[in-house]
Amino acid sequence: MPLFESIVITAHVTLGTVAVGAGAAALASRKGRNLHVRAGGIFVYSMGVSSLLGGALGALRYETLWITFFAGILGATLVASGVLAARINAPGAKRWFVAVGALNALNAVGLFAAGWSATTMPDGHLYGFPAADYFFLFGMAAIAAAGDLRMCLGRVVTNRHRIAQHLTRMCTGFFIAAGSAFTGPGASAFPEVVQRSGILSLPELIIVLLMLFWLWKTLRRPAVASIKPTFPTA
Repeated sequence: MPLFESIVITAHVTLGTVAVGAGAAALASRKGRNLHVRAGGIFVYSMGVSSLLGGALGALRYETLWITFFAGILGATLVASGVLAARINAPGAKRWFVAVGALNALNAVGLFAAGWSATTMPDGHLYGFPAADYFFLFGMAAIAAAGDLRMCLGRVVTNRHRIAQHLTRMCTGFFIAAGSAFTGPGASAFPEVVQRSGILSLPELIIVLLMLFWLWKTLRRPAVASIKPTFPTA
């Protein structure tokens, strides 16, 4: 393996591990408190860089890691739009949101095309991955793109909508990081008996359940406070 790829893989795995730990701390802590903010910041940077490195690896080794290219872009755009959703009233934030949303939409198109191409293959696989894997990531990217469009076009963004968008993107990014660590390539670090037990799927289930819980708590609040975006429309 070339030295450059070895360094990229090491950095990708290390930052991904940090992202999983920081994401767990942010999700479990009380929202808005110092621990949540600090852990969330660490998660954003580690997850964002790790995702970009994963995307680079997918491009370099497309014959075996092609899907990682799309997953890397998805992870990076999710955490980026999650931060922007929380700060949607900041000057200039909407322009960045539009750029991130456009990249996410292009990634969704690429995932759908890859999944469709996989269905035309004799074994239903494209570069070693089944069509279902591509379509699963496409669904996540498409839903995120729809949310990005709503945030970009909305004239008034309520606090609970802003927080819900932030929450879903961060949790989805955390879901991808945990999946990579426990049921994806990272599963090889665990004993075979643990891999076969199914226990490595629990972190992903817990993330989904906690996301739904916090979404329920957020969306049931009265929409009494609204934020009017202050960025220019042109």
